[in-house]
Amino acid sequence: MNKSLYDYYVINKEHRALRFKVDKELSSEYSALGLCSSERMTRRFEYLSSLEVPHIHSDEKIVFMRTVANLPDVYTEKEWKEIRKEHYIHELGYVSNLSPEYEKTISVGLLARRESADEYQKRIIDSIIALSDRYLEEAKRMGRGDIVEVLTQVPRYGARNFREALQFFRILHYSLWLEGDYHNTVGRFDQYMYPYFKNDMDAGVYTRESALELVEDFFLSFNKDSDLYVGVQQGDNGQSMVLGGIDKDGNDCFNLLSELCLEASRNLLVIDPKINLRVSKKTPLSIFEKGTELTRAGLGFPQYSNDDVVIEGLQRLGYDYEDAVNYVVAACWEFIIPGVGNDIANIGAVNFPQLVDAAIRENIGKSSFEALLGDVKRRVTAECDRIRESIANVWFVASPFMDLLREAKKYNNFGLHGCGLASAADALASVEKYVYNEKSVSPERLIAALDANFENDPELLHTLRYEAPKMGVDSERADAMCGILLDSFADALEGKRNCLGGVWRAGTGTAMFYLWHARDIGATADGRRKGEAFGTNFSPSLFAKVKGPVSDIESFTANDLTRTVNGGPLTLELASSVFASEDSISKVAMLIKYFIERGGHQLQLNAINLDTLKAAQADPDSYRQLIVRIWGWSAYFVELDREYQDHVMARQEYSL
Repeated sequence: MNKSLYDYYVINKEHRALRFKVDKELSSEYSALGLCSSERMTRRFEYLSSLEVPHIHSDEKIVFMRTVANLPDVYTEKEWKEIRKEHYIHELGYVSNLSPEYEKTISVGLLARRESADEYQKRIIDSIIALSDRYLEEAKRMGRGDIVEVLTQVPRYGARNFREALQFFRILHYSLWLEGDYHNTVGRFDQYMYPYFKNDMDAGVYTRESALELVEDFFLSFNKDSDLYVGVQQGDNGQSMVLGGIDKDGNDCFNLLSELCLEASRNLLVIDPKINLRVSKKTPLSIFEKGTELTRAGLGFPQYSNDDVVIEGLQRLGYDYEDAVNYVVAACWEFIIPGVGNDIANIGAVNFPQLVDAAIRENIGKSSFEALLGDVKRRVTAECDRIRESIANVWFVASPFMDLLREAKKYNNFGLHGCGLASAADALASVEKYVYNEKSVSPERLIAALDANFENDPELLHTLRYEAPKMGVDSERADAMCGILLDSFADALEGKRNCLGGVWRAGTGTAMFYLWHARDIGATADGRRKGEAFGTNFSPSLFAKVKGPVSDIESFTANDLTRTVNGGPLTLELASSVFASEDSISKVAMLIKYFIERGGHQLQLNAINLDTLKAAQADPDSYRQLIVRIWGWSAYFVELDREYQDHVMARQEYSL
């Protein structure tokens, strides 16, 4: 690792002093001229790129960093208000959560792409080349002949070697953010970069050590501007890199470059790029061990995705095999297809505990448990229908450059998160056991306790909270209730089409809704009190007495997940002490392999130390580099809002 470069960009963040804010108000000017969306985006790109001041650190090999600190909106508030009258606007209204097809452009160069580009794309290409030329001149001024050689070739022409390919990617990725697109993912990096890497390695251009140093330099480039990127919290920026997985012939694709990426991430200890490993039942234990080495470092990744489940699930949704087998993850975990995907994989979320609570209150003491379950299913369908009907005539600000990096908008599917599944399943299992089967709790007592937030019935609170059936606690009934909820979710969306002609995808992720949805509901029949959060993603409740990670894995792989494959991992918090023993890597690797063999679709692991987290809350300045996994991304712990910090600290902490 180049310590000088690392300290400059990551530790001391000296480069941020070079930034300046653009005070010019663009939207009113564009509005007065009556410009179309593509013209607005192109003019802004031309303007902002012209303002960028090239800066090259004396030790870096991969250049380009933001000096313009903000992106002025291209529409006025009045215009946005009018647009929303006729359209559904997702998040900020700018294109996000897509995986461009970098490979073609890197191989042929921007001038070749310009030949078939539209008028807006041609102007953006010209602006990118002009900015690259200013970097070229700065490199000449500094006497950096190596950078001069690279920028003389790219981005005008196709990359000839590994370093040029990395620099080309950086320019493309940088330009997407400057255009205003966000959560721009990296895709299957070790696949489209491997030919350049292998040619150079075979030619003796790099040793393993020098190639690793170049990869580390490249990885640092993801952290130069990430504080400027859009996200719910700092770190939520979508710079997700996928490694490994199979090709269309079923061959495993993990290679030496994949291995170096894991090693670079472990050496640097930075939150970007976020590493995702594609694995399957055929994946050798050695790859799980390499991933576990990274987990031990405390980054909260890699996140694992199971090819056996995901590819089948995507095909069931209508994805062609050659596309499904090439899947990557979006900002967090949702599965998308590079180059041809136009999916909105996080367009809404279903609050399962709220639906179950309403069904319990309506039916308990008045009808059978089977009738109660029937009402739950009807409510799930009704809620999915409500969400679907509320999302029509979707509109995005134009993104000419992103469109250049996509061959087609082949898939236009929408994904829904399934929030609080464990809490909802636990509530149903508790009601079935205590109210319907044992009849040890009367309907009146339960409802009164829920209404009073259990303050009038601490005994029932204890029973429901710590003794009742729970997912992750060897409870077949709780797991069965989850299966019913998952099937109801998939059934409610199956065959339905969205306003873009795509399908709807059900998933087990939560994103930030594990906090937001929990605020919308009072106490619940699983023993959760008002104000307490749900478990993150597809994970047990925060107070379940889980015996250990094996019990958790067996519970959360008990049901078929191919129908709810919008993504959403089982999240396990491992005590950092787990990794103290000599055989810890093998043990954790075997645990991950067990999860995959049982048909789990996604898994993410945190290596945490509760005492360290408490100390970081008390003395943030001493723990600036402490990293934790949040819901589908990792962040520096001390940069998170307190409620997100507290949730990480409240999660189950496992040992082996």
